Amino acid sequence: MRPLHVVRLGRCGYQEALSVQKKYHQLRMEGEVPDTLILVEHPPVITVGRFSTGANVVASREFLADRGIEVIQTTRGGDVTYHGPGQLVGYPIFHLKELGLGVKAYIQTLEEVFTRYLDESCGIRAEAGEGQIGVWIENRKITAIGVYVSHFVSMHGFAFNINTDLSHFSYIIPCGITDKEVTSLEKERGDKQDFDAVTEGVVDTLSRVFGSTVTERRREDG
Repeated sequence: MRPLHVVRLGRCGYQEALSVQKKYHQLRMEGEVPDTLILVEHPPVITVGRFSTGANVVASREFLADRGIEVIQTTRGGDVTYHGPGQLVGYPIFHLKELGLGVKAYIQTLEEVFTRYLDESCGIRAEAGEGQIGVWIENRKITAIGVYVSHFVSMHGFAFNINTDLSHFSYIIPCGITDKEVTSLEKERGDKQDFDAVTEGVVDTLSRVFGSTVTERRREDG
């Protein structure tokens, strides 16, 4: 089994977490660390993918600034998404060549993590979007995925809505999709979820899907 290190940043700003990602990305390229999963809960922030114009941010920058919500251009794929408290954000720093995965297969494997977790741990049927990256419960998106790969090593990753304030998604057109909704585990199950317990369940499922064993878990300041 391949070793997997898990690094928890707790509540951490987007730019601080990005610095941690870049550090581990470099270390992984140099073979100094094994595959590493960075877990974080961000303050409210809207991120814009590298191929997006940002047109799907529908609230004005002034409106968002008044509410303490940053808008940040990123290097990941995808369009526009929102991160905030109650959402589990994971940044897998994985060597795809060593995993034997291309980018498309890697994304599909991330999708499988959440379809399996929701089925096995929550009794919820979910599936990968047909022609749309992410994980859906009927027409409701519960997990957004956007990645970047350089020198075979991945950055960015997934955002899984656990107890997320879904009203904040009204400030954007998530991923540019106008005819579907965004949901959360709290909304689907009807009550607030144990964030830490869900996180551990996701880590366990991810390690099984990727054929890894968690060999280290630690907290780190952003």
